[in-house]
Amino acid sequence: MSATHATHSTRSASARETTEGTVYTVTGGDWDEVVEAAARTDDERIIVNMGPQHPSTHGVLRLILEIDGETVTEARCGIGYLHTGIEKNLEFRNWTQGTTFVTRMDYLTPFYNEAAYCLGVEKLLGIEDQVPDRASVIRVMLMELNRLSSHLVAIATGGMELGASTIMIYGFRDRELILDIFELITGLRMNHAYIRPGGLAQDLPPGAVDQVRDFLKKMRKNMPEYDKLATGNPIFKARLQDVGYLDLAGCMALGVTGPILRATGLPHDLRKSQPYCGYETYDFEVPTAETCDAYGRFLIRLEEMRQSLRIVEQCLERLEPGPVMVEDKKIAWPAQLALGPDGLGNSLDHIKKIMGTSMEALIHHFKLVTEGFRVPPGQAYTAVESPKGELGVHVVSDGGTRPYRVHFRDPSFTNLQSVAAMCEGGQVADVIVAVASIDPVMGGVDR
Repeated sequence: MSATHATHSTRSASARETTEGTVYTVTGGDWDEVVEAAARTDDERIIVNMGPQHPSTHGVLRLILEIDGETVTEARCGIGYLHTGIEKNLEFRNWTQGTTFVTRMDYLTPFYNEAAYCLGVEKLLGIEDQVPDRASVIRVMLMELNRLSSHLVAIATGGMELGASTIMIYGFRDRELILDIFELITGLRMNHAYIRPGGLAQDLPPGAVDQVRDFLKKMRKNMPEYDKLATGNPIFKARLQDVGYLDLAGCMALGVTGPILRATGLPHDLRKSQPYCGYETYDFEVPTAETCDAYGRFLIRLEEMRQSLRIVEQCLERLEPGPVMVEDKKIAWPAQLALGPDGLGNSLDHIKKIMGTSMEALIHHFKLVTEGFRVPPGQAYTAVESPKGELGVHVVSDGGTRPYRVHFRDPSFTNLQSVAAMCEGGQVADVIVAVASIDPVMGGVDR
């Protein structure tokens, strides 16, 4: 980037080339002409790289900003720094192993990645109606807990970037409670691979329901703290109101969904418009705002957290005993997990049962685990309402034991298109607020 400080006069000016550009030495002349010439050279235009290693870019996002003083005149996103090749990897693993990959995409919303993928596979298999009710209820419960944990990170990191470190501490404190529940149920805090085609990897362990109940009590008690800290805080409001503006027409043109779209007043939510996993039977509201700005998105995330608590409560009431995997033994991956001395794995009793029952059972188990089940040829698109917007998956099968192609429509990727619309014409400091209000996760963007 060369910054040239050039002024010249019609009367007398000598020029010399330097590494910084052309330097003019001016003597005499009319001052107005000097100022006019300086303005014409337009040397205050600076290109700044914000990221990809920057605490306010929500991962390895690179923002290329053209600034004139403190005003952003052009903003572009540079992505691809976290490219994992997950979508391509799926073509080399069987259908069940795919969940191990997709859960790692948007690593703050693993259960949504798994659910979208498994719903797509189930659609191709034609077994949507065979998935047990208990499995669907647990899926909904985990997704809504995941919505809470994702929004807590969005609010916590957004607050931290504005200098509100208390919000950050509170947000991560409450998220830990949710990750403890995830660890109890799936064995892991993230990257679970718990939702599988046909149902779940295993049933809820003892104590899980009680722990979720305790969490609901604690979280209801903690929710007002976010309002006290931020909602009515004049400094917080001054930083967020009228910043990162994007109206309904802009959202429609760019394909933006999630809290950004709902902040324009449109109550679009796939849980209501295209229900899946039985969402049409749950009682909850779709919060909206009409501010079209970062403050409205913050308020929507807070209210969505309250609605998620309502849904989780309803899930606990509906948990009836029953299977958590389809009956079809040609699809149901046999698992009876237990915590052994070498970590979580199939229980020894389960292995003894498979190996001791019959030769056919052993061969069947061996084929299912090594080769996987076949999925009829065809293609399907399924979408879920992730905390960031519409998370869709296009699954294509050629009739084999592995996907022919899997492509995700990740909301972070689509929503990032709005950076230019939100930031150009605003201040550099407001870029940070705008990006925080989009809440992008680069694992989902690059895949």
